[in-house]
Amino acid sequence: MDTKVWMYLVYLAISIGLTVWVARALSRNGLVFLEEVFADERLARAVNSLLVVGFYLLNLGYVTVAMKHPDPVGSTAQAMEELSLKIGLVLLVLGALHFFNVFALGRYRRGRLRQFATHPPLAPVGRLPMPPAPRGPHPNPAGPHPNPAGPMTTGPHPVGPHPNPAGPHPAGVNPAGPGTGTGPAGGPPAR
Repeated sequence: MDTKVWMYLVYLAISIGLTVWVARALSRNGLVFLEEVFADERLARAVNSLLVVGFYLLNLGYVTVAMKHPDPVGSTAQAMEELSLKIGLVLLVLGALHFFNVFALGRYRRGRLRQFATHPPLAPVGRLPMPPAPRGPHPNPAGPHPNPAGPMTTGPHPVGPHPNPAGPHPAGVNPAGPGTGTGPAGGPPAR
């Protein structure tokens, strides 16, 4: 037989053997992954079978197309070089198909997990305005104003005039001391 024919036979045997071995490994180990991705055993098995069939079709199609060698093969060394090139290309195609499958299924899995994940509450985008404090006299059920420094001293929400139990004070005089919150001329505290 011609050296070229032997090269073709060895090429087909190695390529088909590699394709079957990789397809079985992907089918066996990929089924576990697919069951988690699809959360349905029947659907995972069906998708696994379809992926294996597609894998065989693509890879064996490439093996048969790449088998042709137009130049004559004169020596065993030249046949080995051509054989290594062809088998190397088959291995690259097998690896590319494997990584494409893993990438596509991983992306689908992340999408499903994101779809079923509980969403965290949204961060606040602003604050609600506080209603203004009411102005004017307020009835105090506890009796006189509880602040011993006087009714117009500082506090979180100063309000309008209250009766002063200590009596009236001259304008600008604060019985509680300087800086206790009365505004100019004994008015309400300045803001």
